[in-house]
Amino acid sequence: MKRFLTWFDALPLGVILIPALFLGLAPFVPEPHLVEKIRMLANGDLNKPIDIFDLIMHGALPLVLVLKLLREWMGLSTADK
Repeated sequence: MKRFLTWFDALPLGVILIPALFLGLAPFVPEPHLVEKIRMLANGDLNKPIDIFDLIMHGALPLVLVLKLLREWMGLSTADK
């Protein structure tokens, strides 16, 4: 686990930021899939396998980005130690 966290902390933020924004916001029109799937989850309508897959696919990198930012903000990052 420590090896993974060291590798994760060493990743440049841009390597995660750009793909996370594109995947999290795709498709841009009429509404991002991630917004649609989160709304479906909140309403209890997320029951088709393709919708669950879409939520995971479009939400994975934004979640990784949030985790990376939280580790840096809380001072848990081992990249500069």
